[in-house]
Amino acid sequence: MNYKIVFSDIDGTLLNHDRVLSPATISTIKELKDRLPFVLISARMPAAMRHLQADLAIENQPIICYNGGLILIDGLAVSSTEIPLNTIESLCDFNKSMNCHLSLYHSDEWYVPQHDQWAAREENNTKVKPELRSNREVVSEWKQENKGAHKIMAMGDEAHIDAIKDYLVQEFPNQLHLYRSKPTYLEIANKEISKLTAIKFLLKNHFKITTEETIAFGDNYNDVEMIKGVGMGVAVGNARKEVLEVANIVTQSGKEDGVANSLKELFKI
Repeated sequence: MNYKIVFSDIDGTLLNHDRVLSPATISTIKELKDRLPFVLISARMPAAMRHLQADLAIENQPIICYNGGLILIDGLAVSSTEIPLNTIESLCDFNKSMNCHLSLYHSDEWYVPQHDQWAAREENNTKVKPELRSNREVVSEWKQENKGAHKIMAMGDEAHIDAIKDYLVQEFPNQLHLYRSKPTYLEIANKEISKLTAIKFLLKNHFKITTEETIAFGDNYNDVEMIKGVGMGVAVGNARKEVLEVANIVTQSGKEDGVANSLKELFKI
């Protein structure tokens, strides 16, 4: 197969043990980028992806943010799918007794209810600084602006995360994607979208390339559908079992430059 485009997840896939792009990854993608598009696809917000685009010299390419909830081309939103405000309000009410950390995201806006260990960890990982504002205040403002959340990140004790997940499954059974990236993290997005739906949107409306001509790299639960649905789904060695099971091939781990190594082999770089 003559593959014509590459999509890659970021955290756990493209970054090394220091959570940055390695020199080998940068040089490999820079060598490849003039032959075919290399597109970043992540649960991250746009501001947490642009510096990586710049490092790879692929600022001219689209980016897929929030697991497909927001697609940007030349900085402009061409697709935006949000979590409705009534769902956010309901979750905030349920969370009052637990006071679990709920980060609210919309495009390049990131609001945290307090600067705690959870906010500090995410800030360190993504190189983006959040704005301090209560969940209630954000919801009130978004009501006036007719906006929802591209992503909600619940972070806290495992028991609290269990309770939030159970509540959302019961109250909004067909509305939300719930990604449990680790016991203390729950990423919440609109169920209408996924990384694969975003890829298909870009392939059809922007690149005019088929899914069979597409390569994708990933490692986590939110990558399963993407890895299974493209022409060549590649799991890094540290990927979840569910990703490894549906991948066409498995490369080295993200910490061992698995993406770069696989690209060198596939494209004879």
